[in-house]
Amino acid sequence: MEVVIVPDSATGGELIAEAMADLLLRKPDALLGVATGSTPLPVYEALSAKVRASEVDASRARICQLDEYVGLPSGHPESYRSVVLREVVEPLGLTDASFIGPDGTADDVAAACLAYDRALAESGGVDLQLLGIGTDGHIGFNEPCSSLASRTRIKTLTEQTRQDNARFFDGIDEVPHHVITQGIGTILEARHLVLLATGEAKADAVALAVEGPLSALVPASALQLHPHATIVVDEAAASSLKLADYFRATYAAKPAWQGL
Repeated sequence: MEVVIVPDSATGGELIAEAMADLLLRKPDALLGVATGSTPLPVYEALSAKVRASEVDASRARICQLDEYVGLPSGHPESYRSVVLREVVEPLGLTDASFIGPDGTADDVAAACLAYDRALAESGGVDLQLLGIGTDGHIGFNEPCSSLASRTRIKTLTEQTRQDNARFFDGIDEVPHHVITQGIGTILEARHLVLLATGEAKADAVALAVEGPLSALVPASALQLHPHATIVVDEAAASSLKLADYFRATYAAKPAWQGL
């Protein structure tokens, strides 16, 4: 696990977008796993700017979803399908054909979960999965005490997560209680995991995930098991790290050829 401490969210977004651009240069049809919420927006803005400037060709890129609300119509503005199409697919100049996501409107949700895991495998697997982290340490919607071997499945959101997401709706009563999420086991199959965290509110969760024990109580700690996991945090999100100075020193001495 590599920890990279950056001055601010814009710098973190540019760094991750550069890694995505480098991946697309090596593998033009790479499958990029994306997350939703406000934290990853600087990544998508920086990557789309590179596409507009012809610094990278994303025309063959493929995009896949990390999770989806259960029960929201596919056209609902806050369904994650709508969010990903609006914030990632369209700005990169892609079409719906490049997009893979779970069906949160399916009558048989369990079958939809199995179908999504199968679709990811049949697509060759995720090349780079972007992640955020919840204040309780969750990744995707794998809430505390989720199995570290879990597959894509339906999950019940905690009250804290519903409160955190209420800002995207007209109040907490409109936030669904259930989601489809890639399981931790599914997430760990991506070739490169990149977690972006910004703000002091995420500091304790970041410290537990990076420096704490491997524990289902902190789902993001599962990234300790991955052979290529990168944690990008701004100064505020790094404020609880005991080894922050070491992480700064190791990144400063990192050979340029290694990339992110």
